[in-house]
Amino acid sequence: MISPNDHDRFVLRQRIKLVINQYEFSVPGEDGDDGEAFCFVEQARFKFKEDIRFFTGPDKSQELMRILARQRFDPKARYDITAADGSEIGQIQKVFGKSLLRSTFTLFDATGTEVAMAQERSLPVALFRRLVGLVPYVGDLADWLPIAYDFVFLREEQPLGIIRRRRFKLRDIYDIDLTDDAERTLDRRMVLAAAVGMDALMAR
Repeated sequence: MISPNDHDRFVLRQRIKLVINQYEFSVPGEDGDDGEAFCFVEQARFKFKEDIRFFTGPDKSQELMRILARQRFDPKARYDITAADGSEIGQIQKVFGKSLLRSTFTLFDATGTEVAMAQERSLPVALFRRLVGLVPYVGDLADWLPIAYDFVFLREEQPLGIIRRRRFKLRDIYDIDLTDDAERTLDRRMVLAAAVGMDALMAR
């Protein structure tokens, strides 16, 4: 079984489902291929509080971790990231005020200490994407347009990694690169949870 904390690069793919959000993670190979999926993610249906679970296989027989909202229907809610045994990995919270212009999330460790921030990489692109979303008819197709939806992970303005959305794809595919965090100070499990959260919790 692949341990996320042993790697710096990942690929996140959204699986095409009509009712629920499903995803899979893989570790890209040296030859440029996306690699085999090692983690499968599903957002629980018909829950008053968000519940997203990560599994080792598509049969969902072994859980790796989960994201669970503390409150329901709260744009500023904090989400707990827990391991399969219930132990705390960390938390993620959307920064509501900053996100009005550029989507921003704060990552906390198991003690509740802020360890990083994830923010849309480009403010002009973020504003353009919001503007397109307001245009009648065009806004309904905004997610299909090749507009960047890229995030950078920062700690005190120092880059730790980046998430890039691939352009011109029928489904969302993200490349995650954390090679800037050479000492692996940021728990990769939190990064994977944040990557899914930034897509699923924003109804991507």
